[in-house]
Amino acid sequence: MRLVTYTLGAAGARLGVLVNGLVVDVERLGASFGLEWPNDMISFIDNNATLLPALKSGLESANGRLPAGAAVPLEDVKLQAPIPRPRKNIFGIGLNYRAHVAESAKSLDTDKDLPKQPVVFSKPPTSVIGPGAAIQHNAKMTQQLDWEVELAVIIGKTATRIVPEKAMDHVFGYSVMIDISARDNRRAGQWIFSKGMDTYAPFGPCIVTADEIPDPHDLRLWLTKNGVVKQDSNTKYMIFDIPVLISDISSGMTLEPGDIIATGTPEGVGAGMSPQEWLWPGDVVEAGVDGVGVIRHPVVAI
Repeated sequence: MRLVTYTLGAAGARLGVLVNGLVVDVERLGASFGLEWPNDMISFIDNNATLLPALKSGLESANGRLPAGAAVPLEDVKLQAPIPRPRKNIFGIGLNYRAHVAESAKSLDTDKDLPKQPVVFSKPPTSVIGPGAAIQHNAKMTQQLDWEVELAVIIGKTATRIVPEKAMDHVFGYSVMIDISARDNRRAGQWIFSKGMDTYAPFGPCIVTADEIPDPHDLRLWLTKNGVVKQDSNTKYMIFDIPVLISDISSGMTLEPGDIIATGTPEGVGAGMSPQEWLWPGDVVEAGVDGVGVIRHPVVAI
């Protein structure tokens, strides 16, 4: 299933599921069966073991005959970030594609050798924006605003000290994230300020549940700037795959339902270009992961 957070008119954000070009409101669909289903993504993920099969069964029972007010055309709603305000920082993974390690070593003074363990940083909840929202360019802060397309993994079950062989049991689903980075704001090797500023985590357009993605390690991911392809690769080139990432992070930090892991970016970032390229006000960035979705964002001056 493809789950979204959406708004309609001036009403607040609600939880929906995409069905044949319609956004079906989860809470209202549940009410039609006399059931109390949540209207926000985090609450749904918290209880997904029971709610996910119940929602699938409810949609099958409706058989296209949805109750009045429970569904609206996708084009009539505004999609928000699937999890508009994560409970805690997004776990970012640096240097997780071989070719990106090489280009970073040349342009960003990182180690030319492949990392022996996942390189983990974080992006705060305030960095998240939803589909179509503007990426802020603050010229007082950066002259080196860069892009990175990534597959985002959403955790569905608490994970503490999980072995890789059991890790995929803890995945709820997948989404698309752009890891925006102010390259000139790295501080003594610490990346959180560079990568954690407001609007630096475009996220969406939906969460595709894990059962819809047979192999998350064979997905094309790509990014364009003003319609020109800058990144075009495949998740099979990750150095550390999703089970290893979950196992590594959970070895010391408990992963909880709704936590997000941005799994790293392939080659083709602006810092790696010759000459280097950056994002400026007026640019438009579009990124996608095949089978998951596409997000598109303008860059604006603030």
